[in-house]
Amino acid sequence: MLQRTYPYYLANEPVAANTDLEVTDKFSGEVATRVAMADAAAIDKAIGLAVDAMPAMRAYPPFKRQAVLEHCVKRFRERYDELALALCIEAGKPINDSKGEVTRLIDTFKVAAEESVRIDGEIVNLQISPRANGYHGYVKRVPIGPCSFISPFNFPLNLTAHKVAPAIAAGVPFVLKPASRTPVGALIMGEILAETDLPKGAFSILPAHRDGADLFTTDERFKLLSFTGSPAVGWELKRKAGKKKVILELGGNAAAIVDADQGGKLDYVVDRLAFGAFYQSGQSCIGVQRILAHTSVYDALREKLIAKTNSLVMGDPKNEKTFVGPMISESEAKRLAGWMEGAVQAGAQIVAGGKVDGAMFEATLLEGVKRDTDLYRKEAFGPVAILERFDDFEAALAQVNDSDFGLQAGVFTDSLAHAHRAWDALEVGGVVINDVPSFRVDNMPYGGVKDSGLGREGVRYAIEDMTEMRLMVMRETW
Repeated sequence: MLQRTYPYYLANEPVAANTDLEVTDKFSGEVATRVAMADAAAIDKAIGLAVDAMPAMRAYPPFKRQAVLEHCVKRFRERYDELALALCIEAGKPINDSKGEVTRLIDTFKVAAEESVRIDGEIVNLQISPRANGYHGYVKRVPIGPCSFISPFNFPLNLTAHKVAPAIAAGVPFVLKPASRTPVGALIMGEILAETDLPKGAFSILPAHRDGADLFTTDERFKLLSFTGSPAVGWELKRKAGKKKVILELGGNAAAIVDADQGGKLDYVVDRLAFGAFYQSGQSCIGVQRILAHTSVYDALREKLIAKTNSLVMGDPKNEKTFVGPMISESEAKRLAGWMEGAVQAGAQIVAGGKVDGAMFEATLLEGVKRDTDLYRKEAFGPVAILERFDDFEAALAQVNDSDFGLQAGVFTDSLAHAHRAWDALEVGGVVINDVPSFRVDNMPYGGVKDSGLGREGVRYAIEDMTEMRLMVMRETW
């Protein structure tokens, strides 16, 4: 079970300032623990101490950064079951998905440990004309400065890790605001980081209400803001962020195309589509929301997908048989139910699922959803998928692109030409061939275009954002 209370971490130290933040068990609705909440004064102090830590962090050598990350990997493994149960309780994530996320947390820190000792520079050949004869150029990467991180509720361990681990590898101090609905995993991470010899001020982990956390965005002492969350919030934060670099990992309504040649592979395709659409109650920005199947395979795919959807077990996320747990809150379930009702009123049909009870939302499949409805145009962020048919592959690509979002897309096809055509034509950050857009490995570049965000995560790519190039030009003789 969870501890009765958790402190926040200010400049590497636990501070039991209060127990103002109640964290609920998302399945039972009962208070599971209480967490210290930071006020504006604490956030301001953390920023100042992060600034003070910059000289020590710049001097903190790569082998020591690697040792910190390796210590975290060791301790995460030792506390694997605790981390998984905490995630299951605070996020309502089925226990098998929770264990999977702890595994990815470990992977992310492992990759960061490897990358921490290979942040290399380059030699620049400046002798492109007679006037530069005898001049030599050298580039190295240096830490950008204190960073502000805001992480989401849906992957509170691994999406936090995608900010924290690269920051340690890059040698930048940071102040993190975890999601107030799911702060416990980040605070356990802070407890483990506090066991290391990171310089004082290297990290602060401060749960705070959104309306009291403007400093995470507006304070000019931060040199970078990395935000993962909803598009509406993310673009507003960018507007308010001032001169600092901004990295945004936002939403999506990801599509998967099932090509005409997949008739003999539908069992595999259906298993992956059901996983992509309904794992962790659909609360993933790369969850499968739109399924486009070629007319030649549509009817068979539809029959199998309905059966698969109806077979998924919904219930207590602590039960290992559960596939669909609660959504993060009853209000989110009501919001999605309203979108579903609007689609039905506009002519859609629910062909599987559709029942809602509090925060519990059945895995649901619809067809005939009009393309101007909220359910089609916006990010559902829940266990709902839309099934539709196509006759022409080029038209299917255009249909996928008919979206304000562009995070990832999946294409099931045996055609190398179609795979490359999708890679060329789809307006997304990543195209996944023969799997769902929900597929992610933690060292790959991950991010989107259009309303889905700016920049890329994936440890090496985040390190590049958290460092900047510094050039030295040397004249050979004078």
